[in-house]
Amino acid sequence: MSSAALYSDDRGLNYGDGLFETVRVSAGRAPLWSRHRDRLALGAQRLGIPFPASLVDSQFAAQMSKADQAVIKLVLTRGRGGRGYSAPKQTQPTLLVQQHPLRLPALQHCQDGISVGICDIRLASQPVLAGIKHLNRLEQVMARRQVDQAGWDEGLLLGGNGEPLELTAMNLFARFGEQLWTPDLGLAGVAGVMRSYLIDQLAPEMGLSVRVASGTLSQLRNADELFACNSVAGILPVRKLALWNWPVGDLTRALQGRVSQMFSGG
Repeated sequence: MSSAALYSDDRGLNYGDGLFETVRVSAGRAPLWSRHRDRLALGAQRLGIPFPASLVDSQFAAQMSKADQAVIKLVLTRGRGGRGYSAPKQTQPTLLVQQHPLRLPALQHCQDGISVGICDIRLASQPVLAGIKHLNRLEQVMARRQVDQAGWDEGLLLGGNGEPLELTAMNLFARFGEQLWTPDLGLAGVAGVMRSYLIDQLAPEMGLSVRVASGTLSQLRNADELFACNSVAGILPVRKLALWNWPVGDLTRALQGRVSQMFSGG
């Protein structure tokens, strides 16, 4: 179901000129909605798209009222426009709001972890677009194609210098002793909503320090535990990356419990 029609001359369809968010609704609640909304507004500001705040709020609330468990996807584009990259001086943003069934990861992946390969495609550096969830996702589409063909559960995307950045649809964390590490996404990658929740709320509540910095692929072999996260799947242990293996760590289990509690309303 959708809140608006998509015309063939929409700039989101023709040029990827827009943004999207996927919001998990559990037990009739969307605990991360404010973070999704903030990232959508930030992305609109970055792209110069007028942000229809009241429409976003009302359409999201209308969809959320229809389901106890769901994923609500919002797509915001610059709106309709003619041929060519230059946008018309006057545009009316298009907002699509769709509801999808909530499909969570397999129990085995939650308990025993996922196997991650290293994707051939590299993420291009573009600080203007880094962090936001814009509609240009061909890098992820191509990477996911390799993941599916190889039979991995997920794929790690590297930057131009071979530095680990993110998985195709999840952010990456590693524990080194008493400190969590996650890649700096200032040049490429999506700054996930679950990632931000872990960094600025959950980790401090649990007395954890988080280091956000560029790193190397080789450093990961020395990690005590790895996990991946996003706002729909929650937290998944990484048991294997390329030829390296890890046990499911106690911290990962504890974080899983806190995230599960958040979504259940406990």
